Amino acid sequence: MIREQEFMDKLSETRRYIIEKINMEPQMGIILGSGLGGFVELIEDKVSIPYQEIPNFPVSTVEGHKGQLVFGKVLGKPVVAMQGRFHFYEGYPMQEVTFPVRVMQVLGVSGLIVTNAAGGINPAYRPGDLVLLKDHINMMGDNPLRGANLSNLGPRFPDLSEGYDLEWRQKALTIAREVGIYPQEGIYAAMSGPSYESPAEIRFLRTVGADLVGMSTVPEVIVANHGGMRVLGISCVTNMAAGILSQRLSHAEVMETAERIEKQFVRFVQALVKGLA
Repeated sequence: MIREQEFMDKLSETRRYIIEKINMEPQMGIILGSGLGGFVELIEDKVSIPYQEIPNFPVSTVEGHKGQLVFGKVLGKPVVAMQGRFHFYEGYPMQEVTFPVRVMQVLGVSGLIVTNAAGGINPAYRPGDLVLLKDHINMMGDNPLRGANLSNLGPRFPDLSEGYDLEWRQKALTIAREVGIYPQEGIYAAMSGPSYESPAEIRFLRTVGADLVGMSTVPEVIVANHGGMRVLGISCVTNMAAGILSQRLSHAEVMETAERIEKQFVRFVQALVKGLA
């Protein structure tokens, strides 16, 4: 496991590289999930930096994740968007999965919108629904804060009582109605992947209170809270989880649904940046 000073040195190196390429300080960070990367087309005065060019950054290997940091403005608000994220199932340790959130933190980002494509467990959901996350269940078998605490970045034992900011969620519901969107609210369960969950696992998750399931988001949310950021989580229900419907699961279905909902999603996130920043 990486030592604190070694990690801070890498973080400083990455920060120096990025600030030489941008002329703004982002206030809001946005992590774009599978098939939802079209949001970056709304960003003005863009500076795009491919992950492979950024010192110490992992590289996204999943279809639907383009793999670049995009800096610029949305309706006048300075933002940085991750067009593609890193997943635990790709083989990266948790500190690498969440490294971009740490980079956002040292660049001055104070609020984070985290999005994902998720499987619906709640039978009231339908593919294409947007869901505001109100809590999560970490079933990944690991925690990104395990090991020596990065004391310069946050406390040893961060509180997750309000891991998804309540005030922001209430504002998001109002903003959604203003743009003609009516999202659900729910609890997200994170599994390690990459296999989709079995029907028995889905029955278990439903029993313990999960409405959605996916393979991301929770590590980033934990680290963002550790770093003092406010967080809003949004899931796009791209398919119903195993056993909810009598059909097999595929990544193609995930991408197809994400593409269908993308315009509505982009409109919503644009309004959120204006209303929350």
